[in-house]
Amino acid sequence: MGQLIKLQDYISRYEIDTYRYPGQFIRLKKQQWEKVKDAWENGSLPTFQSTVNQSEQIVAEEKRSLFQFIKKRTRSTTEVEIEQLVHKDTDEPMEDSEFSISYQSQPTTIDELKQVFLNHIFDFQMKWASSTVREKSYVDKGFYFDSNLKYFLQRFPDTYLLLYKPIFLLKKAPIEVEVILISPTITWCITILEGKENSVFVGANDRFWIERNGKNEKKILNPLIGLNRMERIVRKIFSLYEVEMPIRKIILNRTGYIDFPLVPYDTEIIEKKNYEVWFRSLRNVASPLKHMQLKAAYVLLQYCQTTYVRRMD
Repeated sequence: MGQLIKLQDYISRYEIDTYRYPGQFIRLKKQQWEKVKDAWENGSLPTFQSTVNQSEQIVAEEKRSLFQFIKKRTRSTTEVEIEQLVHKDTDEPMEDSEFSISYQSQPTTIDELKQVFLNHIFDFQMKWASSTVREKSYVDKGFYFDSNLKYFLQRFPDTYLLLYKPIFLLKKAPIEVEVILISPTITWCITILEGKENSVFVGANDRFWIERNGKNEKKILNPLIGLNRMERIVRKIFSLYEVEMPIRKIILNRTGYIDFPLVPYDTEIIEKKNYEVWFRSLRNVASPLKHMQLKAAYVLLQYCQTTYVRRMD
């Protein structure tokens, strides 16, 4: 499952400590899956409360308990100082409590169990990609139903790091791009170009392309415009910090076709007829997280815009 390290301009735990959270996520996910699988096989899978509510409740209860404990032990300490200590001691992310899974009904097959697990981890990732212990961002609810976002998070290995529609802040100008997927060895700049099933997109070196579906035609903006801009941003940031990693540009169409004879040499067209080969090649990458990959993620996050508010609790 890919890791969502940046979602639009929401605050992310990964930007707080890029080098620690990816490895921690992989470890926690593996541990939780083993627990869930063993419990399911033994017929002892419990039913939890709503995951988000439960996690928030645990955080609040631990803060209250810690506050009362410190207050009793340090009578001369001011309430402001106590509050600072509470935040300091709870700065580590909740682990098992955040990974607790809620089941409205018991899965009947291992595949059903896996899908429920993946859906839960998706919600968990949305939390990590929009909040820290001290800050939070208000997430557009549409992202919870974004099929493309779920695709990149649920269909790729844990070692892939995803920036989804991040907003870069360059010379005080915000620039939103599409999809940046950082594998252990390659950074993929991806623009998704999909319409109705089996639509054909006719490309040209003009400002507009044509989408054809049967007798229907409509103009769309040339996807290379945004794709090239995204690649230039990534390449510039990498060069500033000496990140040595190949950058590949992809126009992705999983449901139809792209007719574009004049494809630039540095751009790949992934369409319905060659999609499975490309997808399997990425899925089969068995490499662990790499230092250069984490460095690439770190430097990109430094240039992303972040909008958040401090938690009132």
